[in-house]
Amino acid sequence: MSKYRLVLLRHGEGAWTKENRFCSWVDQKLSTDGIKEAQNCGKHLKALGFEFDLVFTSVLSRSIQTAWLILEEMGQEWVPIQSSWRLNERHYGALIGLNRAEMALNHGEEQVKIWRRSYDVTPPPISESHPYYEEIYNDRRYKCSDVSQDNLPKAESLKDVLDRLLPYWNEKIVPELKSGKMILISAHGNSSRALLKHLEGISDEDIINVSLPTGVPILLELDENLHPLGPHQFLGDQEAIQAAIKKVEDQGKVKSVEK
Repeated sequence: MSKYRLVLLRHGEGAWTKENRFCSWVDQKLSTDGIKEAQNCGKHLKALGFEFDLVFTSVLSRSIQTAWLILEEMGQEWVPIQSSWRLNERHYGALIGLNRAEMALNHGEEQVKIWRRSYDVTPPPISESHPYYEEIYNDRRYKCSDVSQDNLPKAESLKDVLDRLLPYWNEKIVPELKSGKMILISAHGNSSRALLKHLEGISDEDIINVSLPTGVPILLELDENLHPLGPHQFLGDQEAIQAAIKKVEDQGKVKSVEK
């Protein structure tokens, strides 16, 4: 029997996910398909009998919107939500806004995979001349964060994501989990991967092959020391989930231009 159970997920598909662009810290709403993914996730969790006591999200709209839709479908709109930039998507620096498939064509699929999936490789940092620099760093949501705007990242590796996530995990989430609360974390592809790496002890080399589909809940069953009792479980139709994972992996591959 597990001592603690935790549900983690990557938000539903965002507008830029659909366009295959590096979204990162640019704020985006869910796409029409992303809304459906979040609603279906809520329906599935309700059918499985989950009752949440607390939800954690990033400060990005697609993460928060996903949580809202899930709770609405479950009839649990009253459940408190806490948001922190420390659960944000990885900061992709100068790559923000660029198309992954076009990047693969220009730089090679292997380089794009390293930028997207590796543990300790950091992309080129964002500069003040970047078209989305002002939108990100003048955003009011970061004026009330627990670090100064000058200390917010300009680019991150997955290791950097884990480094800024762990204090929040240890200081905010773990005490709530150990108090017996059932927790949902509605986060992003890389903040979720970073947390899975930490909890499951995934090696620096193996994490490159871990891809998470949008809108699919992941169940973690943990012992009293927060060690996993088994591998994480994707909840839902397993064939459809594997197809969704392949779709994520194919985002960084060269695509033929359709006319």
